[in-house]
Amino acid sequence: MKVRDVMTASPRTCPPDTNACAAGALMLDADCGVLPVVDDHGKITAVVTDRDLLIALATRDVRPSELRVGEVAHWPVILCEPDDDVQAALETMKRHQIRRLPVEGFGGTVAGIVSMNDILLALGPKKGVRSDDVVDVLKSICAHHRPVPHVTAV
Repeated sequence: MKVRDVMTASPRTCPPDTNACAAGALMLDADCGVLPVVDDHGKITAVVTDRDLLIALATRDVRPSELRVGEVAHWPVILCEPDDDVQAALETMKRHQIRRLPVEGFGGTVAGIVSMNDILLALGPKKGVRSDDVVDVLKSICAHHRPVPHVTAV
């Protein structure tokens, strides 16, 4: 199975000067947790997640209308292509511990997004993706790499 068979085509994108309010509204409207950040030519330059925005807002003394996506977006971007095999996309997600991959189209533009959700919904014996493979990737993504602080209830 190819990435093009399971990806979300034509996802929402935003330029780096988009503020956190507008980015959050785009994510809510599109029911997604990631936005590819694109330049003036539509070429993907970074990605920003709902978690990136939340952590930035929780740790900085700024209003959401003042926080720009470009200040918290991740780059370089880990990408895949529409003709990549889903197994290859899973390996990329596992290696980089990410749940979503932008799909690069012609000229570096965004053709889609493939997420763990997309792949999970496409599981099946005739689809070429085994549930064990997906669970293995999820375990890798979810593994803690920093000690989780113990919080004592007061």
